[in-house]
Amino acid sequence: MRKAKVNINHEKLQVSSDILRAVAHPLRLKIIEFIDQNEMINVNKIYNNLKLEQSITSQHLRILRMAGVVQTKRDGKFIHYYLDYDKLQTAVAAVNIFLHEPR
Repeated sequence: MRKAKVNINHEKLQVSSDILRAVAHPLRLKIIEFIDQNEMINVNKIYNNLKLEQSITSQHLRILRMAGVVQTKRDGKFIHYYLDYDKLQTAVAAVNIFLHEPR
């Protein structure tokens, strides 16, 4: 049997892994859905509406921000969060291709 040659771009693999790990957490999924419903929102409204502690919310938003899933915009003393839909769609498309690819 012939072995297939595998070319793995480790940098792209790491970025992909970070994105999938960020969105796979149940609480972060709730945060993503809440931001999606509001288009752009500050952290106070996120933790008050989802009934979370501020520190927990900030930690999860940091993970989402580092993965590039959410972006920020400063307005005075408030930081507003919004989703990077292109990054999310790319991640979802990659997962769908993987799941539907014949083996």
